[in-house]
Amino acid sequence: MNIKTYDTPALMGASAGKNAALTIESALNNFNEANIILATGASQFHTLESLVNSDIVDWSRVTIFHLDEYIGISENHKASFRLYLRERFLDKVGKVKDFHFINGNTENPLDECERLHKLIKPLKIHAALVGIGENGHLAFNDPPADFDTDAAYLVADLDEKCRLQQVGEGWFKGLEDVPTQAISMSVKQIMDSECIICSVPDGRKAQAIKDCVTGEVSNMHPASILQQHSDCTIYLDSGSSALI
Repeated sequence: MNIKTYDTPALMGASAGKNAALTIESALNNFNEANIILATGASQFHTLESLVNSDIVDWSRVTIFHLDEYIGISENHKASFRLYLRERFLDKVGKVKDFHFINGNTENPLDECERLHKLIKPLKIHAALVGIGENGHLAFNDPPADFDTDAAYLVADLDEKCRLQQVGEGWFKGLEDVPTQAISMSVKQIMDSECIICSVPDGRKAQAIKDCVTGEVSNMHPASILQQHSDCTIYLDSGSSALI
């Protein structure tokens, strides 16, 4: 695990996005295609902005997987990660080889997990863009996270701290409006990525960063598992790095 710290979220995101673009370009040069994972949320604003503004990636050769999505909200809801990725990524880069969205409106979430599992498991994932939650979660794998399942996607129960974070970031009006479950990529599937680029701005994440970066690897601090990845860089700003 490498840690890079910047004065502002914008500088942090610019560097993380540049690294992502270079990683994708390398995969395209070596394999003529690239497979990546994209996260959402406030932590990814500047990183995605930097990535979509890069002119070195031929997106028509890139397949993209969606990291997580709430169960039971419309894809047009302002908190929908499908809407987020369409507006902040897909509408800006144009044609991609494929984009595998998670259908959070499905009547059977387990079937949706299995559908996505079959799509992603045969592929090598060249880059995963992720964040870390205020409770230390990785994707929606809240503590205690399942480090052992081989399933690529799972139905995750969202704890109160995770749900309050979504209210605090302005995605929902109140806790009662936040779904209690989501479809999430599993920890093992994220860790199978060749390169992990983790963007974590904001002082409200400082304790989680301390726990996950300086503490022991524990499923009570899910993102601590990133310590065991051979090519993971965590990008921080002055707020999120304040306790390390």
